[in-house]
Amino acid sequence: QVQVVEPGGGLVQPGGSLRLSCAASGRIFSIGAMGWYRQAPGKQRELVGGITSGGSTNYADSVRGRFTIFRDNAKKTGYLQMNSLKPEDTANYHCTVDLNTGPYGPMIGYWGQGTQVTVSS
Repeated sequence: QVQVVEPGGGLVQPGGSLRLSCAASGRIFSIGAMGWYRQAPGKQRELVGGITSGGSTNYADSVRGRFTIFRDNAKKTGYLQMNSLKPEDTANYHCTVDLNTGPYGPMIGYWGQGTQVTVSS
C-alpha cells in the first residue's frame, strides 16, 4: 500500500518562509515526477510547479523566483521551499507523486492529503 503524506504548512507572516514536504512510503518500485498544486477558497486549483525524476523543474509565473522545488530520492521525499510569501499564496497545498509499485507497472499519480498555508500578519 502506498501513502503520501505532507507535513508542514501553517501560519506565516508576509515575507516569511515555509517549507513543505511530500513523503511517499509503502511498496514503491520507482518514483517519477512530483508536483505541487494549490487551491484558495473560491478559486480554481492551480499548478504551483513540479520536478521530474531527473531534477528538472518548472514553476508557475506567480511563484517563480520565490519558490523552489527539490527532491531527495533516497528518502522518497519532495520539498517545496517557499520564500517571500505573500497573502495571495494562502491556499491549501497538495503534492502529487507519480510512482509504480513494480518493474513493469504503470506510473500512477498519488495525492497527498493537503496542507493549509496561511500568509497573514
